[in-house]
Amino acid sequence: MQAVIKAGSSQYLVSEGQEILVDKIAGTDTSVKFNDILLFVDGKQTLVGSPFLEGYSVEAQVMGQEKGDKVRVFKFKAKSRYRKTTGFRAQLTRLKIVSIMSPNSPKVEKAVEEKPKTKAVKKTSQTRSKKS
Repeated sequence: MQAVIKAGSSQYLVSEGQEILVDKIAGTDTSVKFNDILLFVDGKQTLVGSPFLEGYSVEAQVMGQEKGDKVRVFKFKAKSRYRKTTGFRAQLTRLKIVSIMSPNSPKVEKAVEEKPKTKAVKKTSQTRSKKS
């Protein structure tokens, strides 16, 4: 399965298990859910939204925050000794696509197994010395 998602002002073609770099997402959440799905491609069908598909979502896990490559900007005006250099480094978030959900696909719930609670048993010495 593949989907085109809208993250910020950009669009990304993603599939399950893929890692992507997007503009920085504020917050320290460990997972992000995208509901703005523009295109959904399954092996049998291709659905195009106008503008978005209802009921489809993509869940991603935040892997970390990074900085992008340096971009050097150089301004120059001829015959006036004007030279100005500035730089820029984009703040990015690395995401790993966990699942692409469609309305008719079964929802995958993460089963949390609870350990049975056991009572703490206090051990006491059962043998006592007999007084004679």
